[in-house]
Amino acid sequence: MKDIMEIQRYLPHRYPFLLVDRILELEEGKRIVGLKNVTINEPFFQGHFPGQPVMPGVLILEAMAQVGGCLALSYLKKEGEQAVYFMGIDKAKFRKPVIPGDNLRLEVEVLKRRGNIWVFKGEAYVEDTLVSEAELMAMMAGEEKK
Repeated sequence: MKDIMEIQRYLPHRYPFLLVDRILELEEGKRIVGLKNVTINEPFFQGHFPGQPVMPGVLILEAMAQVGGCLALSYLKKEGEQAVYFMGIDKAKFRKPVIPGDNLRLEVEVLKRRGNIWVFKGEAYVEDTLVSEAELMAMMAGEEKK
């Protein structure tokens, strides 16, 4: 398991934009499971929405992408050496709202990789309920094409 200190060695994100708290499972180059503890202290809840806080869907997708970035950078052994850039999002669906107190489990698997381009399938769960899913495309900046 990777704790927050190890995650920060791979990802450049920091508060308030680091959206993964722990890595629960890692199958090198294939699959990863991360955790985001959603609390009322998240800065986005002040405006989304007052009195009825809901985690923005784009931030759920960003959390998936960050977990995918951990998978790719861990596989490439690129601690702090490389940025991961979002290139595209397909088939995004939001099924249920994510609210304060939820533990968001982010399951990401590699669909394909070509050179420095990675395509992931991500699913977000609260307990056993699928709350969001998407296909994400990312580019590892600076990686040589293979």
